[in-house]
Amino acid sequence: MVKITSVERGSRASRHGICEGDILISIDKNEIRDVLDYRFYLASSKIELLLSRDGEEYTVVIKKGEYDDIGLDFETPLMDKKQTCKNGCIFCFIDQNPEGLRESLYFKDDDSRLSFIHGNYITLTNMTDEDIKRIIKMRFSPINVSIHTTNPDLRVKMMKNKRSGEVLKYLDDFKNAGISICGQIVLCRGINDGNELLRSLNDLAKYYPQMSSVAIVPAGLTKFRDKLYPLTDFTPEEAGAVIDMIDEVANEHKRAHGTRLFYAADEFYLKAKRPIPGTEYYEDYPQIENGVGMIRSFSDEAEMGTDDLVEFLDEFGGERTVTVATGVASYPLISSLCEKLTAICPSLRINVKKIINNFFGESITVSGLLTGKDIADQLSGLELGDELLIPENSLRHGEELFLCGMTVKELSDKLGVPVRATGSDGYEFVEAVLGRSI
Repeated sequence: MVKITSVERGSRASRHGICEGDILISIDKNEIRDVLDYRFYLASSKIELLLSRDGEEYTVVIKKGEYDDIGLDFETPLMDKKQTCKNGCIFCFIDQNPEGLRESLYFKDDDSRLSFIHGNYITLTNMTDEDIKRIIKMRFSPINVSIHTTNPDLRVKMMKNKRSGEVLKYLDDFKNAGISICGQIVLCRGINDGNELLRSLNDLAKYYPQMSSVAIVPAGLTKFRDKLYPLTDFTPEEAGAVIDMIDEVANEHKRAHGTRLFYAADEFYLKAKRPIPGTEYYEDYPQIENGVGMIRSFSDEAEMGTDDLVEFLDEFGGERTVTVATGVASYPLISSLCEKLTAICPSLRINVKKIINNFFGESITVSGLLTGKDIADQLSGLELGDELLIPENSLRHGEELFLCGMTVKELSDKLGVPVRATGSDGYEFVEAVLGRSI
């Protein structure tokens, strides 16, 4: 049972007399424990709700469209507390945070419900046989799983959880039930790479087609690892060997089934100093949120934007100067793109600034982990022009807040220039640089 915190005015629930503060007990005699129960049992054209008010139970019957909402809100999107991660992963990024950040940045979640709601990756270690049965019954799909290795003993070593090996059996349950799985392997140098990676790739290929895609990403290592498991970064040669191994298995799988299945994250190509593959390589970009093909997608979209700019160049007048702050990894791409834009539009001046990640350490080169503090420190006193553009993924989702706790407004005040966050869409980035739609 869950407490209702608000009822939308004029909604079906409101018209049937349901009030804020009422307790929702069940829908069609099915107990409601959390958002999964609620969304699953709500999907019907006629529902019977059992509620209570001031200790007295009452029943409401509502007719509606099968997938229509009824206007109830609850204390949290999950309807209860997030499930805390019980693992001690040797590569956990949260363990590498410095002291003094906001409390939420130290919370480790491993909640299967967030896999369905937000696409979070889970390790399965917090799940029970009953949880698996519920997922299968409700047909929630896909489920995003952080696998890391298919070697049970090695998985226990990497995740510091004695259940982490045995729960790999749930992959078989999902496969047999036809539940789609998106996989992720966080690769640690000298731990789950080499022959262990080859084993994992070959094992996971057997789960196709239920295993719809697998991303292999390098572990992110900050400078705050003094008391943590000793891990080191991949050399360019080692990163290239990882790509080659993944491609060998992926190409074989594509020949047999028409899809690659396995993808190396963009970071591996940057570490190996290799060009990013072409558009066709990434098929329908199934792992773009994991940093797989993000650079290629951005480049293709930006090229479309520059092509359209040529057609509408006569509509642009006056001079504009902007500064673009970007991480080390994306600096060459952003610089090249901005050179093309200024060549097409001579009245446009773009200052591309490479921001070194002093906050987490120079080994962290992705734009998504830039902080307001580093941007402010490295751009302070410079002439930034009409506007400063920053990567949107460096901000907390849905908020204008950096990991260091600084807000976008505070950054703007410190630097004395308007600050605009730009997303990962290359076309929209071109429009942001121009200051108008194309």
